[in-house]
Amino acid sequence: MTISNYVKNLRQHIGHGLLILPSVTAIIFDQDNRILLARHADTKKWVAPGGSIEPNEKPVDALIREVLEETGLVVEPTNILGVFGGSEFEVVYANGDRVTYVMTVYECNLTGGHLKPDNTEIVELRYVAASELAGLDLAHWATIVLPEVYATRSS
Repeated sequence: MTISNYVKNLRQHIGHGLLILPSVTAIIFDQDNRILLARHADTKKWVAPGGSIEPNEKPVDALIREVLEETGLVVEPTNILGVFGGSEFEVVYANGDRVTYVMTVYECNLTGGHLKPDNTEIVELRYVAASELAGLDLAHWATIVLPEVYATRSS
């Protein structure tokens, strides 16, 4: 995870204490109804692309920025699929920093770019069918969000 200057400044005051951070997540379906997932370099966990919203940044702009940075793709958010939060979205990083995310999940259309992991934060990208989720090492929050997204899509 890349740490923003904003979070670095807060950490100087609160140490490893719990932060509540707004975040965005992109759900990008391919023509076979599979979702694009990214594997993090540090945790090796699979997630949908996304990340934290910077101060004064619009959520949609953060989503577009994060997807481009992590995947090389240009997207257009089309609608909000849900807003998630709670203890299931708390993460304790290797350095001891604690964060709980309030996550807005957007469905997105692909409008350009070339699929390529940044090889810093993300080491692998692949489209995954609902039937494949159980076989992947997903981040805890992804075990909640992704099945719900698939269930909503199929109904």
